[in-house]
Amino acid sequence: MPISNANMLRNVPLFALLDNDEITALAEQMEQQHFWAGQMIFQQGDPGEAMYVVHSGAVELFIRDRGGERVVVDKAEPGDLFGEFSLLDQQPRSASAKATQETLLFVVDRTDLQRLFAVHPDAAFDMLAMLSRRIRSTDALVSERVVATNPNEAMNTRLTINQRLADLFAMIAGDMRFVYLSAVWFAVWIIWNLGIIPGIEPFDPFPFGLLTMIVSLEAIFMSIFVLVSQNRQAERDKVRNDIEYDINIKAELEVRALHDKVDVLQELMIQHLREMNSNVVRLQTQTGTSPAVKNSDLG
Repeated sequence: MPISNANMLRNVPLFALLDNDEITALAEQMEQQHFWAGQMIFQQGDPGEAMYVVHSGAVELFIRDRGGERVVVDKAEPGDLFGEFSLLDQQPRSASAKATQETLLFVVDRTDLQRLFAVHPDAAFDMLAMLSRRIRSTDALVSERVVATNPNEAMNTRLTINQRLADLFAMIAGDMRFVYLSAVWFAVWIIWNLGIIPGIEPFDPFPFGLLTMIVSLEAIFMSIFVLVSQNRQAERDKVRNDIEYDINIKAELEVRALHDKVDVLQELMIQHLREMNSNVVRLQTQTGTSPAVKNSDLG
C-alpha cells in the first residue's frame, strides 16, 4: 500500500537530505508493508526486485549453511536497509529475512533508487556505508564461526612421516594377504633348511635360530607400529567424541529455543484472538446481538 504520511520518511537517514517536495514526491511513488512478529519477509533464493527500509520494528537476516543450520548474519533496526544486494545485481536473494517484531517497512524499487540518486547523489554514499558495514559483519561472523569437521580429515592433516609409516605397516600387518605370504615364506624356509631336498644345503638348520630371530624382530616392530596406530585411533576417537558432544549440546539448545519460539507464538496467537474477540464483542454490542464468546474463554 502507498505511504500514508510522507513525514514518516524523514526519520530514515537515507532520505534525510530530501526537501519537502522531494519527500512528498518520493512518498507518492513508494509503498509500505506491514509484517507481524515472526512473519517471513522473503526467503533465500527468492527473486529480488526491491530493497526495504525499516521504519519501525526489527528484522533478522539469516542464511542456511550446507548442514542446514540457521546462521544469523545481521539485524536491521529502524533506519537500516536490507535486500539491497539483489536490487543492485538483480540476482536471487542471498539470505532470508524475518520480522522479529511488529515491523513497518518502506519498499524501494530500482526506479525509486534511481530517482533518489538523481536528486541527491550523496545518498549513494550512505547506502555504500551500510553495504560496507554488512560486509564487515559477515566477514567477522565467518572468521569466528566454528564448523564441525570430519575427525579423520582433521587428524590426517597433522600426520608426520613416522605416523604415516606406522599406519602403513599396521595396515599391511592387518591384511590376510600378509598372513598367507608369511605362511608361505615360513614353509619354504623350513623345507629348505630341513635338508630333505637333494642338492640344497641348509643355511639355517634346525632349530632355525636365524628364522626365530627374524620372526621375533618382525613381531617386535609390528607390535610397535600397531601400538602407534592404536594411539592415533584413540586420539581420533577423542576428537569424534568431542564433536558429538558439541553437536548434542547444540541440539539441546536448538530444542530449547524451539520451545521458546512456540511459547511466543502461543502468546501472539492468544493476543490476536483476544483482539479479534474484542472487535467481535464491540460489533455485536453495536448491532444489539449477544456476544457468543467471552474474553475469559480465551484465557
